[in-house]
Amino acid sequence: MAGSPRTVVKIGSSSLTTKTGSIDESRIEDLVATIANRVKDGHQVLLVSSGAIATGMAPLGLLKRPQDLATQQAAASVGQGLLIARYTHAFARHRLGVGQVLLTADDLMRRAHYRNAQRTLDRLLELGIVPIINENDTVATDEIRFGDNDRLAALVAHVCRASALILLSDVDGLYDGDPRKGGARKIESVSGPKDLENVRAGKTGASGVGRGGMSTKVDSALIATAAGIPTVVTSAPHAAAALAGEQTGTYFAPTGQRPSTRLLWLAHAAVAQGSLKLDDGAVEAITVRRASLLPAGITAAAGSFEAGDPVDLTDESGKPVARGLVNYDATELPAIMGRSTRWLASKLGPEYEREVIHRDDLVIL
Repeated sequence: MAGSPRTVVKIGSSSLTTKTGSIDESRIEDLVATIANRVKDGHQVLLVSSGAIATGMAPLGLLKRPQDLATQQAAASVGQGLLIARYTHAFARHRLGVGQVLLTADDLMRRAHYRNAQRTLDRLLELGIVPIINENDTVATDEIRFGDNDRLAALVAHVCRASALILLSDVDGLYDGDPRKGGARKIESVSGPKDLENVRAGKTGASGVGRGGMSTKVDSALIATAAGIPTVVTSAPHAAAALAGEQTGTYFAPTGQRPSTRLLWLAHAAVAQGSLKLDDGAVEAITVRRASLLPAGITAAAGSFEAGDPVDLTDESGKPVARGLVNYDATELPAIMGRSTRWLASKLGPEYEREVIHRDDLVIL
């Protein structure tokens, strides 16, 4: 972590606000000072910051986070400008400029948008600017939103090819129970999903202004580490220690290699347009032998999708086991389900002797 040339730092609303829900200027100043020191030491830092909705609550006279989408978007519209102004002023004290980058899940679902975001972030860093990234809550909807900036931070870490991710919370790490109730043990390190089998990671924050909890941080850490990016989950006051590589919070060790952009998008950003139910043999073939999906293994299809769209693959009980890019339209599948490719080619022509989903277009969930 200490030697990471490019690090993504994420901070949530609960770590930036007071008990009344308003933005705490001192917390912003402390975080900015920590990042500025890191940048001045020759490292690059991208900040994923929540807080737009929380910042917009007071000017709108809202006493608690709104539940309806329209009011959330209105609060974000008012708050985003105020939040970036505070960051701009705080970083200017350290003679550093900032650049605002607002993203929606749609920006990572469309390859052209993904590449544009990647180029923008790279160029900002080359110019010595600190990118400040947030979900574009003013236009995000329930169907396309990331759900929490923790997940956004994990995806951004992959987009910008970061070598470390730090998720800052109002809790100093992952515990095997609720730390507020006493008796919970902090987990110092996680080397893989098996280390989490007996952990109950719920919503540990109590501020009422944020959207996530420890469970979203764990999920996001696993997204990042599966892509080869080490991750630390700790509290905001320990940000400097985390950047310096000191023992703090919970360290998630890398468990995999960086996947292709397309497969990362497919696993974590794509929205399935339908689903295919598979028999036990097909489930075993794609999840264990990593084979392509053939028509013979499909027992049912649902949804409205076209060739090239992402679809979920489920077992007979309906549990999603994989996701892939389908080679057929939804209207074509009923006629070919349960048939072998050889039979289809003999009856319908050689163009039907192809996989429903090629193994290179599949990710295991």
